[in-house]
Amino acid sequence: MITPKSAANAMITVTLDGMRALLVVNPKATATTARVRDVLARALGSDLKVDVAETQRRGHAIELGAQAAAEGLDLVVVLGGDGTVNEVVNGLLRPLDESTDEAATRAALPALAVVPGGSTNVFSRALDIPHDPVEATGHLLDALHEGRSRRIGLGRADERWFTFTAGIGLDADAVRRVEHVRAGGKNATPTRYAWAAIRQFFRNTDRRHPALTLEIPGHEPVEGLYLGIVCNTAPWTYFGDHPITVTPTASFDTGLDLAAMRKLRTVSTLWAAASMLSRDGLRGRNVSTWADLSEFTLRADRPMHVEVDGDYLGEREGLHLRAVPAALRVIC
Repeated sequence: MITPKSAANAMITVTLDGMRALLVVNPKATATTARVRDVLARALGSDLKVDVAETQRRGHAIELGAQAAAEGLDLVVVLGGDGTVNEVVNGLLRPLDESTDEAATRAALPALAVVPGGSTNVFSRALDIPHDPVEATGHLLDALHEGRSRRIGLGRADERWFTFTAGIGLDADAVRRVEHVRAGGKNATPTRYAWAAIRQFFRNTDRRHPALTLEIPGHEPVEGLYLGIVCNTAPWTYFGDHPITVTPTASFDTGLDLAAMRKLRTVSTLWAAASMLSRDGLRGRNVSTWADLSEFTLRADRPMHVEVDGDYLGEREGLHLRAVPAALRVIC
């Protein structure tokens, strides 16, 4: 069983005997293979009682996470990319939506562990989990035996939990384009995302009429914004092995950070995009940023595309976002 030493202590005491775990595998993830799945299942099975479930469709991992929470499992391990992690998290945390005692509910929920199996794996990298699945498996087993874990804050975009980012506007447009490509059988590589964003910017983005207004409780609304990128950790994503940073102060231990663009002129926008290759993050004369926000709303005067953790959610006329501290325990 996994039991916390105290509410204020991120370390845990672990007794592996009798500990029940679910291994959720996305067989279609870029770096996931049957061999990696079998190695991980055998390694975990030497110490834990492990069931293995492969996702069969979009949204299936949400159901698996919710089932693990309902059955009172101790641990859910995800072998897959950021999209699969996001779905499992949304399933695991479903009991919080109806809880009257959030602290007790959080303590009873399964812990989460991740073995990266996608193309980018932003969430696992943010937790310093090795990128190689075999090394990550060893890292996970060491963490279990040594009792290593931490509680991390997450974000909510309307009803959807997210681990590292949410966006409305251009970045979500690019995610939507890539999902169409993935539906045709191609991988979602960082290069493909970059080209999708460039094509969207030059061919389809309205760069004359900003649609977004930022509303922060207790402050005057900020109008005339073209896009909003919300960060819960940094880096925001990766281009191959190179980190891409939007807001360098974003952290699992603070509120949400927001970056927005007030103009989308070609030269200044391309310069701002290039600035994300530095540790200082997105900057430029047309960039506005806010740090450590607990709650805010991005309202749109027309339907705009929305994404969370690199998954396209559809069109919405606004997005309410809030930070939820210490929402999830992760084994890392």
